[in-house]
Amino acid sequence: MRTDPPALLPLLRSQVQGNLLALTYLNPTREYTVTEAARRIGASVKATQQEIARLTTAGILADRRHGNNRLVRAVTDSPLSRPLTDLLVVTYGPLPVMAEELRGVPGIDSAYLYGSWAARYSGEPGPPPNDVDVLVVGEADPDDLDLAAQRAEARLGGREVNIRRVRARAWEQQPGTDAFLVSVRAHPLVRLSIDDAEVGT
Repeated sequence: MRTDPPALLPLLRSQVQGNLLALTYLNPTREYTVTEAARRIGASVKATQQEIARLTTAGILADRRHGNNRLVRAVTDSPLSRPLTDLLVVTYGPLPVMAEELRGVPGIDSAYLYGSWAARYSGEPGPPPNDVDVLVVGEADPDDLDLAAQRAEARLGGREVNIRRVRARAWEQQPGTDAFLVSVRAHPLVRLSIDDAEVGT
């Protein structure tokens, strides 16, 4: 079944393709098995295999066999590599980058991307997001979160990263009285799987 192109980068054919390209091109020294790549981008193995087949045929991903495993990685020596990486940084980049930067920060119960980036990722049409809004639930030290935001901004080409922390008690209140949280819940959220450095929705 054909799906609409992703609103974040309509040049791509699917969300799975965008997530797979971001995973590999924003971690260009890493290789992933098909199963690992599927798990990290929150897609089925079958859908991931299909995208890998298309992208390796096009010379955008490279693969090799290691025992019974098929390993895939970004192609880093193509004329497309740098421009494609730049596109992915400003579109899909917040997904893997924020998950990686928040992984290991103590005191985080859960974390989400929200705002215009989450809206585009969820399929809402509109212009490319100018900044990245992150909601962290828990008791994380604000200084640790500031450092994570600074690292992420450097990796995302200087794009502003705003991390807002809320206590678990406030987040768990349903429907809640905090106007900010009510607004956040009313719009798309993309959960960051910080335990495994990748994301799920």
